[in-house]
Amino acid sequence: MARRVLLVLPSRTYRAAAFLEAARRLQLEVVVASDQGSTLGHLFPDLELTIDLDDPVAAARLVASHPTAAQIQAVVPVDDGAVLAAAQIAERLGLPGSPVTAVAATRNKLLLRERLNAHGVSQPGWWPWIGPGDPGPLPFPVVVKPLDQAGSRGVIRVDEPTQLLAAGERIRRELLADPTCLPPHLGVPLLVEKFVAGPEVAVEAVLRRGQLWPLAVFDKPDPLDGPYFEETVYTVPSGLDPERQGEILAEVLAAVRAVGLSEGAVHAELRLGEGRPRLIDLAGRSIGGRCSGVLRFASKRSLEEILLRAALGEPLGELELEPGARGVMMMPIPRAGTLRSVPGRAEALAGEGIDLIDVSVPLGGRIAPLPEGDRYLGFIHAHGRDSAQVTQRLWRAYQRLGVVIED
Repeated sequence: MARRVLLVLPSRTYRAAAFLEAARRLQLEVVVASDQGSTLGHLFPDLELTIDLDDPVAAARLVASHPTAAQIQAVVPVDDGAVLAAAQIAERLGLPGSPVTAVAATRNKLLLRERLNAHGVSQPGWWPWIGPGDPGPLPFPVVVKPLDQAGSRGVIRVDEPTQLLAAGERIRRELLADPTCLPPHLGVPLLVEKFVAGPEVAVEAVLRRGQLWPLAVFDKPDPLDGPYFEETVYTVPSGLDPERQGEILAEVLAAVRAVGLSEGAVHAELRLGEGRPRLIDLAGRSIGGRCSGVLRFASKRSLEEILLRAALGEPLGELELEPGARGVMMMPIPRAGTLRSVPGRAEALAGEGIDLIDVSVPLGGRIAPLPEGDRYLGFIHAHGRDSAQVTQRLWRAYQRLGVVIED
């Protein structure tokens, strides 16, 4: 019998194609559970389910009632919006997965901070802010953020009290305008964190029965000092010395155990100020967007293949990265408006070391930069001899693009 995997994915994900291609290469049978059905879904009723990602318990009940539910051997979430539903489904079907309570803590930054604090994990100082009034004395500079957003959406650095009140009003207005966000009422706070100076890194790993298997440490060569935190360039392998990387991985492992995660992908963000690395965020899913394509493993397997094999309990194979430096740029959005065209792609793609240019926003779509925006213009992949050269090539390619935006 074919190995059958349930992919839980939001309809807006960038990751569907990569996971489906990985499943094809592994000769897996895939069932897709999403918040929107495809136009051909009625032709494959055993392989496509429409679920409510905002109601994980109901989603799990629906999947469990499907006639072929017993044939599903693994449940894999794709992106943040799918992790809670996937955890509920795995629990309902009796399949490996992290506890629902642990996954829930990764989707609420206040719960995450409380769990980390209870177990002594290194993190910034933090305070819940049930506004809109003045939260009281704070050790500026601080960073204000909503509880349930990813990709730096709604994250603002402020340096004094007047900026703080303005930032709080701006974030709350954004949350009220978006029905997918936790609304800033009924006592739901914002989170205020002490700003940690220094470089930032990301860690990609996978958990199996509580054991952490590191896959990559990404450097972020562009400074992330605010006032907004639009991430641009990630590069691998990290240029940090092995001892420092060991400290980073030890902090991620401590965070994973504090939260209670035990299975599946892990993506963590840390700041490297003085002393121990400080955990900024922890997610129970793999790196987002089109970023996974820069991870080239010696086994020739993609990140998605490794994650699917892990979910099925199969050997992971060689986890070392191929030689050489690689990087991805999440293309910044210069201003709000309607995207009309992106000329210059052929010229940019012809640049030395450029592997991919993917403009993921459809022409005619509305776009906005951070902190209000919730997407990037697209992704550029590049390779080179080291991180500095890769970063230079990514920025050169981006600057060759013309981005035509109308109000």
